[in-house]
Amino acid sequence: MIGTLVNVAAIIAGSLLGLLLRKGFPEKMKTTVTTGMGLCVILIGLQGALTTGNVLLVILSVVLGSIIGVALKIEERLDKLGLSLQKKFAAKDGNDNFAKGFVTATLIYCVGAMAIVGSIDSGLRGNHDTLFAKSLLDGVMSIALASTMGIGVMLSAVAVLIYQGGIALLAQLVAPLLTEAMITEMSAVGGVLIMGIGFNMFRKEHIPVGDMLPAIFLPLLLTLFM
Repeated sequence: MIGTLVNVAAIIAGSLLGLLLRKGFPEKMKTTVTTGMGLCVILIGLQGALTTGNVLLVILSVVLGSIIGVALKIEERLDKLGLSLQKKFAAKDGNDNFAKGFVTATLIYCVGAMAIVGSIDSGLRGNHDTLFAKSLLDGVMSIALASTMGIGVMLSAVAVLIYQGGIALLAQLVAPLLTEAMITEMSAVGGVLIMGIGFNMFRKEHIPVGDMLPAIFLPLLLTLFM
């Protein structure tokens, strides 16, 4: 839960700063910071990926997981969920910045692979690096969003606490049932996906990391046979 609590604190702090900086966050500064953080996220993912004891297992997990994810249209469904929620809650009234800020920020912070992968790694291994990196990103984003959309952005921290905290606690509960090899390979596969998230932060060509999410769970089966 430490990673999630830090994430929540970063969103609140960023939102408060954004409310003070009503003029907005310079676009060039935001782009540069985001690119720098993307490189750091890639480093975190690389560190996780290199912990694997079986590269073939990681490759199989990513390939099979991608096939499953594409078949289930996970990324497409996540995008549609985000758009439908935004239309339902934020587009009813063009002047309702409170609702718009809350929904927009919640979608940005929760509907993404980094939140899921980071929370699982936090719960299974007590490794909060991914969520710490996400906290910095969310903090910067909160400054930009709160400066234009208001205090509704800050309340998205509650949604992040429930969502990411729930995933981390669930991962903690199942951890005793997993072998060390399973946890290691799940983290390694998660590291590969985190690298994809990092590249997405500054590349025009989008990597469909959402479709690859099933790969995180495949080591639970593959380690039994390999």
